Amino acid sequence: MKAYNGHRSWNAWNVSLWVNNDEWTYSRAVELVKQYGINRAAWRLLKELPAKTPDGAQYNHMALRLAIEDIAA
Repeated sequence: MKAYNGHRSWNAWNVSLWVNNDEWTYSRAVELVKQYGINRAAWRLLKELPAKTPDGAQYNHMALRLAIEDIAA
Protein backbone atom coordinates (compact mmCIF):
# COMPACT_ATOMS: atom_id res chain seq x y z
CA MET A 1 0.00 0.00 0.00
CA LYS A 2 1.26 3.46 -0.83
CA ALA A 3 1.96 5.97 1.92
CA TYR A 4 -0.42 8.85 1.23
CA ASN A 5 -3.84 8.55 -0.43
CA GLY A 6 -2.51 5.99 -2.88
CA HIS A 7 0.69 7.91 -3.62
CA ARG A 8 4.24 7.47 -2.37
CA SER A 9 4.17 10.71 -0.33
CA TRP A 10 2.21 13.85 0.43
CA ASN A 11 4.36 15.71 -2.09
CA ALA A 12 3.64 13.22 -4.89
CA TRP A 13 -0.08 13.30 -4.05
CA ASN A 14 -0.20 17.10 -4.05
CA VAL A 15 1.70 17.42 -7.33
CA SER A 16 -0.62 14.86 -8.89
CA LEU A 17 -3.65 16.85 -7.74
CA TRP A 18 -2.34 20.00 -9.38
CA VAL A 19 -1.24 18.30 -12.59
CA ASN A 20 -4.56 16.51 -12.97
CA ASN A 21 -6.86 19.36 -11.88
CA ASP A 22 -5.30 22.52 -13.29
CA GLU A 23 -6.51 22.87 -16.86
CA TRP A 24 -3.33 24.42 -18.30
CA THR A 25 -0.98 22.00 -16.54
CA TYR A 26 -3.03 18.95 -17.50
CA SER A 27 -3.32 20.01 -21.15
CA ARG A 28 0.38 20.80 -21.33
CA ALA A 29 1.30 17.46 -19.73
CA VAL A 30 -0.85 15.55 -22.23
CA GLU A 31 0.71 17.48 -25.11
CA LEU A 32 4.25 16.83 -23.86
CA VAL A 33 3.62 13.11 -23.26
CA LYS A 34 2.36 12.71 -26.82
CA GLN A 35 5.37 14.55 -28.17
CA TYR A 36 8.20 13.22 -25.96
CA GLY A 37 7.03 10.30 -23.82
CA ILE A 38 6.63 10.26 -20.05
CA ASN A 39 10.20 10.78 -18.84
CA ARG A 40 11.15 13.65 -21.16
CA ALA A 41 7.72 15.22 -20.72
CA ALA A 42 8.27 15.34 -16.96
CA TRP A 43 11.64 17.09 -17.42
CA ARG A 44 10.16 19.62 -19.84
CA LEU A 45 7.15 20.31 -17.63
CA LEU A 46 9.45 20.78 -14.65
CA LYS A 47 11.15 23.65 -16.50
CA GLU A 48 7.80 25.32 -17.24
CA LEU A 49 6.27 25.17 -13.76
CA PRO A 50 7.10 27.24 -10.69
CA ALA A 51 9.21 25.60 -7.97
CA LYS A 52 6.19 24.67 -5.84
CA THR A 53 2.46 24.08 -6.06
CA PRO A 54 0.21 26.74 -4.51
CA ASP A 55 -0.02 24.38 -1.50
CA GLY A 56 3.75 24.32 -1.06
CA ALA A 57 4.61 20.91 -2.54
CA GLN A 58 7.81 20.91 -4.56
CA TYR A 59 7.51 20.11 -8.23
CA ASN A 60 10.22 17.55 -8.93
CA HIS A 61 10.91 15.07 -11.70
CA MET A 62 9.74 11.99 -9.78
CA ALA A 63 6.43 13.53 -8.65
CA LEU A 64 5.72 14.86 -12.14
CA ARG A 65 6.62 11.56 -13.78
CA LEU A 66 4.28 9.68 -11.45
CA ALA A 67 1.47 12.15 -12.11
CA ILE A 68 2.02 11.97 -15.86
CA GLU A 69 2.03 8.16 -15.80
CA ASP A 70 -1.57 8.37 -14.58
CA ILE A 71 -2.42 10.65 -17.50
CA ALA A 72 -0.74 8.49 -20.11
CA ALA A 73 -2.43 5.29 -18.95
